[in-house]
Amino acid sequence: MKEEYDFSNGERGKFYHKNATFNLPIYLEPEVESFVAKLAKEQKKI
Repeated sequence: MKEEYDFSNGERGKFYHKNATFNLPIYLEPEVESFVAKLAKEQKKI
């Protein structure tokens, strides 16, 4: 690594998207995943 980096030509917010959604990888057992999906569908969260 360099001791110092020059960000003077950097562009702030270049990759910022106000309405972006993030899907975090969560791994569940298949039966738990189907239960959660069913519950979310009933509550209209999907």
